[in-house]
Amino acid sequence: MSDVFRIGDLARLTNTKVVTIRYYESIGLMPVPKRSEANYRVYEKAQLDRLRFIRRCRDLGFSLEQIAELVALSSDNQKPCDEVDALTHAHLIEVEAKIADLNALAAELRKIGAQCHGNTTISNCRIIEALDRG
Repeated sequence: MSDVFRIGDLARLTNTKVVTIRYYESIGLMPVPKRSEANYRVYEKAQLDRLRFIRRCRDLGFSLEQIAELVALSSDNQKPCDEVDALTHAHLIEVEAKIADLNALAAELRKIGAQCHGNTTISNCRIIEALDRG
């Protein structure tokens, strides 16, 4: 693997759109890259690793603000990791709350769906009736 990448290479290697990489640069999540003599953005392995880190955080549902904090925290290897632990724990609580909300939503949809089997007209549809009551 080369030690120098163009933005298209970075996009392909991380499954990230070029416009997203530029956005991450504009908000400071990614450092602004050097430019080649032909004025192309030139990225190094450290930037590829950073983008992979960001992508993994996004895959886990962290917000851009949380990722910025994680990036800042990860830049000091000697720092205690209690802030990372606290941030991750808070995110886990948010995720578990969303799961609970989705489970409640699924239960409600099952309940509503059980009231109608599609063998009537809209005027007699129990799903529409249940949605009107909600």
